[in-house]
Amino acid sequence: MTAQIEIENIDKHYGAYHALKNVDVRIPQGQFVALVGPSGCGKSTLLRTIAGLETITSGKIRIAGKDVSAAPPRARDLAMVFQSYALYPHKTVAGNMMYALRLKGMTRKQARARAEEIAQITGLDGLMDRYPRELSGGQRQRVAMGRAIVREPQAFLFDEPLSNLDAALRVHMRAEIRKLHDRIGATSVYVTHDQIEAMTMADHVVVMRAGVIEQQGAPLDLYDHPVNRFVAGFIGSPAMNFIPGQIAADGRHVVLDLPGAPRLTFDGRRPADEPVTVGLRPEHLVPGAGDNMLTLPVAVVERTGSSSYVLSDTTPPVMIAASDRLQGVERGDIQVTIKPSLVHLFSQTDDLALSAR
Repeated sequence: MTAQIEIENIDKHYGAYHALKNVDVRIPQGQFVALVGPSGCGKSTLLRTIAGLETITSGKIRIAGKDVSAAPPRARDLAMVFQSYALYPHKTVAGNMMYALRLKGMTRKQARARAEEIAQITGLDGLMDRYPRELSGGQRQRVAMGRAIVREPQAFLFDEPLSNLDAALRVHMRAEIRKLHDRIGATSVYVTHDQIEAMTMADHVVVMRAGVIEQQGAPLDLYDHPVNRFVAGFIGSPAMNFIPGQIAADGRHVVLDLPGAPRLTFDGRRPADEPVTVGLRPEHLVPGAGDNMLTLPVAVVERTGSSSYVLSDTTPPVMIAASDRLQGVERGDIQVTIKPSLVHLFSQTDDLALSAR
């Protein structure tokens, strides 16, 4: 039976260090939530407070409506999957999965039957009698997940579970974790520093920095409507370009601080004569001539097969991401068109999006 998790205005201090600052998150039953941010932002600390591995300084944590703020980990009925797998090396796959069930009083036969049922779901059937040392990294992570699922906890907590896997296996495993989540209807909280993992796996993404939630919401809401420059730069790959600019006196145009940049026309008015930071996503810069055209000298071209990336020889440099191979742009200039509706404007004073004020 999965449960709703409510995190209400929690703070966490380590002496003088303020690790979590007034964090407030509501995780509905059955939702997959990703906590994402750079190293040291507090996402793992937040996960550990939910698990009860860290005590909170103030605030409340509720699971299924019950206040567990001061409850020990064993009383919270949560299962945690770690980056390091944390398997018992002297036990087989079956032994690792059966261990918690045996502690609950199940007979060996009952525990084995339950473990084999979960092995079918996690793709571990045929590996039940192997030891962890005989498994690949991906198989070990499946065992760690199977061991969590077999307990039927109220929620699953994932602490960067794919960080030790190679890139191709990470892509495969994140799809597998999401499929498992959908199949068992679990409430899941997933910590990662990889915003692509967060965007592709989660229903709800919480972006953190320095112990504070900068923004939370559906992945595409964060991509389309970042509330500040930090979120805009963190969400999206390649990262958003940031270029100094100035809103014109009429409040309807903005000029980029780049040689030959066009005056971009907007619907509605912006604060007249205000210096701004203009945010342009690399994938929104369309190669070719057109309205609002920008000509950029080419510094570097990278081709990955399915797409190409061009870095301009300007200050600041501008990244362009195109869905074709862009033959013939190794040197010289490239022309790109800008859609004003896809441009983001941020105050140079406080880095807030002008639309968020």
